[in-house]
Amino acid sequence: MPLSLHAAYVPSALQMLGTARHLVDTAEKWCSENGVSEADIIGARIIEDMLPWCYQVKCVAEHTQGAIEGVRAGVYSPDLNPPPTTFDALREKLSGAREAMEALSEADIEAFMGQPMRFEFKDRRMDFDAEDFLLSFSQPNIYFHCATAYDILRMKGVPVGKGDFMGRVRIKT
Repeated sequence: MPLSLHAAYVPSALQMLGTARHLVDTAEKWCSENGVSEADIIGARIIEDMLPWCYQVKCVAEHTQGAIEGVRAGVYSPDLNPPPTTFDALREKLSGAREAMEALSEADIEAFMGQPMRFEFKDRRMDFDAEDFLLSFSQPNIYFHCATAYDILRMKGVPVGKGDFMGRVRIKT
């Protein structure tokens, strides 16, 4: 039986939304236990020309919920609004994305198949079919930004490991 677009995209998006939420909660707890200010994590970067931790977390929501909204509209442009700058606001952003993803039915996602989709950013334009946008552009971005948020926490000394990144895997019960 072929894998549906819903099965290929939504469960993994939800898994990474859960990971991002866990990273926010873990960062907040670590800050509290170690006398580190929230701002030290929120604004942390691996290197100066990279966007900060809060942006990385925001992008996990953007490439899940935002990507679906883009597919519905036929065009996706990154949200250039400043990222949330508190743990609570980041959790709220991730919760909204989770709710939007959980509300999607298989029929909703399958209806996107073959639909034209365009990515636009400044003077860059890329044309896709909806399924190729979700699976070859949006999904890798989810993993990239979630891994970068994880890496920043590791760099700052927050004790997270591979299990914290993997999140809730879908094991056979």
